[in-house]
Amino acid sequence: MDLPHDIAGSGPTLVLVHGVVHRRQAWNVLLDQLTPYRRVVTVDLPGHGESAALEDGADTMDQLVEELSGFVRSVTPAGERPHVAGNSLGGWLSLALAARGEVASATALSPAGFFVNHADQARTIYTFRALRGVTRALGPNTPKALRYKAVRYPTLAAFFARPSRVRYEDAVIDAQSLATNALVDKGLTASFDLPPVVDATVPVTVAWGRRDLILPVYQARRVRRVFPQARILILPGIGHVPMTDDPDLISTILLGGSAASSSDSPN
Repeated sequence: MDLPHDIAGSGPTLVLVHGVVHRRQAWNVLLDQLTPYRRVVTVDLPGHGESAALEDGADTMDQLVEELSGFVRSVTPAGERPHVAGNSLGGWLSLALAARGEVASATALSPAGFFVNHADQARTIYTFRALRGVTRALGPNTPKALRYKAVRYPTLAAFFARPSRVRYEDAVIDAQSLATNALVDKGLTASFDLPPVVDATVPVTVAWGRRDLILPVYQARRVRRVFPQARILILPGIGHVPMTDDPDLISTILLGGSAASSSDSPN
């Protein structure tokens, strides 16, 4: 599958992977901070943004890993090992590539898949479904309703600690994606089993927002069961989708996490 993507900047390749119901533009707020130091690749996962949906049949998570793995290879210059980073579902996918030893480093922002039990996983999916129900109920009135801060801010609060920083246009697109995205329901039965770790030396950074209402911060303690080498960062005042909450902080984390085999971080 040919995944729509954008490339900007120069330096070591850093592929950024968005979360479920998001799109590659979710990273735009960070580009000015990242592109002087990294060749940044942003991509629409299958079934998101401008990308076609996955075919039915095979395991969804396996398909996503394989599609992303092939994409990362295709956009990485010959002889280079890419860095990868992602948020939520994109964080889990980034860690999957790290487990397979395919990347120079992985940085995950509130990654999916570290549920303490099935009830914990179900709570997350039901949260998405409840929010989707509200959006569907608004129907064609969604763009008009979201113009009012009294509607828009509470609607976004589950994802962002600082909803006021989300552009109205992005809020409308995200709401439409939430209402129609088919991956949400599949998340209830997805196993989220990471591939076996073949190279425990791959640097892994996991940053978790303390105000994450989708994947609560207590899940972070489970990361080192899979990646003992992981650097874990707990971020006060940051929500599930952290890029707009604090662009400077998140950019610094991404540059630091992807500096394992390069010396061009500004810090």
